[in-house]
Amino acid sequence: MAKPKTKFTCQECGYESPKWLGKCPGCQAWNSFVEELEAPARARGLSSSSTLTKELPISIINIESSQENRILTDMTELNRVLGGGIVPGSLVLVGGDPGIGKSTLLLQASFSLTAKRMKVLYISGEESAAQLKLRADRLHALSEHLFVMCETNMELIDEAIEYTQPDLLIIDSIQTVYHPAVTSAPGSVSQVRECTGHFMRIAKGKGIATVLVGHVTKEGSIAGPRLLEHMVDCVLYFEGERHHTYRLLRAVKNRFGSTNEIGIFEMNELGLREVTNPSELFIAERPIHVAGSTVVASMEGTRPVLVELQALVSSTNFPSPRRMATGVDYNRLTLIIAVLEKRMGLFLQNQDVYLNVAGGLKLDEPAVDLAVAVAIASSFRDKPVHPYDVVLGEVGLTGEVRGISRVDARVREAQKLGFRRVILPAKSTKGWNPPDGIEIIGVQTVAEALKAALE
Repeated sequence: MAKPKTKFTCQECGYESPKWLGKCPGCQAWNSFVEELEAPARARGLSSSSTLTKELPISIINIESSQENRILTDMTELNRVLGGGIVPGSLVLVGGDPGIGKSTLLLQASFSLTAKRMKVLYISGEESAAQLKLRADRLHALSEHLFVMCETNMELIDEAIEYTQPDLLIIDSIQTVYHPAVTSAPGSVSQVRECTGHFMRIAKGKGIATVLVGHVTKEGSIAGPRLLEHMVDCVLYFEGERHHTYRLLRAVKNRFGSTNEIGIFEMNELGLREVTNPSELFIAERPIHVAGSTVVASMEGTRPVLVELQALVSSTNFPSPRRMATGVDYNRLTLIIAVLEKRMGLFLQNQDVYLNVAGGLKLDEPAVDLAVAVAIASSFRDKPVHPYDVVLGEVGLTGEVRGISRVDARVREAQKLGFRRVILPAKSTKGWNPPDGIEIIGVQTVAEALKAALE
């Protein structure tokens, strides 16, 4: 018999090498190569009994369009992120930090489908059946149409799928499943790639909607080769701070919908509860007539969310003042502080500056720049911002205020929650009609915005 060949595979990106390397040339990771047996090459030719179906290319205008019949759950936030529901035959990958609530989300979604007489097969490789029963009892998600199996062998999972014929298949998690034909350990690049390809063939061939739960690395990305995200139809990230009750479900890839949508949930003792009006929730405890507090309308996908920004400026006795940002990019904070010092004349060189986004959200769009500048100036001057003002705009290095997108949606959200004035870039005041009962103040510089907000 021929000696079995081995290869070394990077467990971070899937790069293959005939010898061990300390540093991966593909992803620059150190000590990530693991020795694996090379799978035997499959025959390339067709057997004499097989037939080849000849299919010629056709014009795209001659292809008949078909609307996917989506499976709707009772969780409207989940339906929104998926683009309107679960598409039969689709392969969805859900990633998130340990303990963030991935299994809870999928168990609640499964129970809502079983109420519509649909079969759901939940394959768990990390928990026992008794543990799943305890969670289902706590979530009140018991149903005779929800089938549970604790298995990691791919061949036995195939038999369970043939026996159950489910409408929805959940694999928790893909890193625990292994195929006996692949000699590497579960969770390795070869196993994850082979098992994901197998589930993709099941989803497309049998029309079963399949959801894969994926582990994440310490950087926050889904563990395994990057090919894993290319193979699936939809990639969802379940995000949130462990010490906060709010969770965000964000789509980074979706072949059946937009990647701009997010879903917001609140975790409690009975599971995940949908947050239908996140703006009202995030500003419910906002203090009135307190310096350093500003409200900004941030776009989370296609949904405007009103969030409170809090800034605290205090003098320091150390030669190097401290800057701290929670929920906002630290580099963006230092840039805005430099603009306030150079263009506005605020002497912040001997001041500590702390910035926090209330509620644990992370804001990464430039439209919150002006609100950050107003909050810092308000705390520095000890002058509160008008309590019914919303501040929007991007700040440039020369102190100008640049235009932003989706202004009409942001202003309507502010008007809905009782705000009376919106300070925004002068360029963004054109091309739309503001709603009744709200005043629009267009500014061109940061100095004009501070004068309107603090005087």
